[in-house]
Amino acid sequence: MGRDDYSQWDATFVAPMSATVPPEMGGLRLDQALARLFHQYSRNRLQEWLRAGHITVDGRSAPARLQVTGGEKISVTPPRPPDAAPRAQRMPLKIVHEDAALIVIDKPAGLVVHPGAGQPDRTLLNALLAHAPALAAVPRAGIVHRLDKDTSGLMVIAKNDRAHARLSRQFADKGRSGALERGYLAFAWGAPDRPRGTIDKPIDRHPHARERMAVRAGGRPAVTHWEVLERYAGADGAPVASLIECRLETGRTHQIRVHLAAIGHPLLGDDVYGAGFRTKAALLPRPAAAALEALGRQALHAYLLGIEHPVSGEHLVFRSGLPPEMDILRRALRGTNGDVAG
Repeated sequence: MGRDDYSQWDATFVAPMSATVPPEMGGLRLDQALARLFHQYSRNRLQEWLRAGHITVDGRSAPARLQVTGGEKISVTPPRPPDAAPRAQRMPLKIVHEDAALIVIDKPAGLVVHPGAGQPDRTLLNALLAHAPALAAVPRAGIVHRLDKDTSGLMVIAKNDRAHARLSRQFADKGRSGALERGYLAFAWGAPDRPRGTIDKPIDRHPHARERMAVRAGGRPAVTHWEVLERYAGADGAPVASLIECRLETGRTHQIRVHLAAIGHPLLGDDVYGAGFRTKAALLPRPAAAALEALGRQALHAYLLGIEHPVSGEHLVFRSGLPPEMDILRRALRGTNGDVAG
């Protein structure tokens, strides 16, 4: 099996996993239940592992069409690819905070979090191993959540097993305890009619383009709270773009990008979920259009991260200003005929 066969999962992390099928999944096909229980892997990958015997149900192999009833113990033992061990690579890191238990970094756009097909090294994980070699003994090198390659902003990394377990629980809790806060600044096409709202739409993999996500009935619950901070008027006086703060209640892959596109306001610069809006760049004044072209990515920044310290229990809040290229875009948009609200 070649490295390219691992494009849908993190080849570095191959520790065995297990889960018990909850009663509410009773009646689902096994492959459907697997996709929900182990959502970090694609359904195709899980089906392949199932056929190869890397997944068992109550200790036995089972077909994908098996109907689960609830209570079954699922065990997954991913195969280890060749050359899976990541290596330390010294790279610049913008460290916002560091103590004996955790590191908070401000990730630049363009930096991939984990090694994978097409990006075997020069990732955040490689940089972390060089910065703190002891992370090699921590699950996933201490990484407990992700940002897309082209999304900038704050991330927290655990420095030991205890911190990793406790931080992972905070992210798995999806903020219900109030300990976890995740805020993003997003520049979007147009502007919602209301000043604030909530998008509660389930997300799953796109039925035809597996590298994309989509709002789909039966997908995993996904909730995004949003508030318009600024509106930018075009030459005709109508809103051409807006700055929206998004707070995550859940953390699905591409959640903000998918949700804002679903309500008709995809991110500026998002060629995956906002491809149909490329022609709207002509509505921007020349400085704003040039700033967007120079940005070269989706205009999304993780500016706020609040966590409970895994050792002291102290509530920590970190904030990150817009990176320079997004600040240039903001200033250029503010010059769009002068209409800035909020």
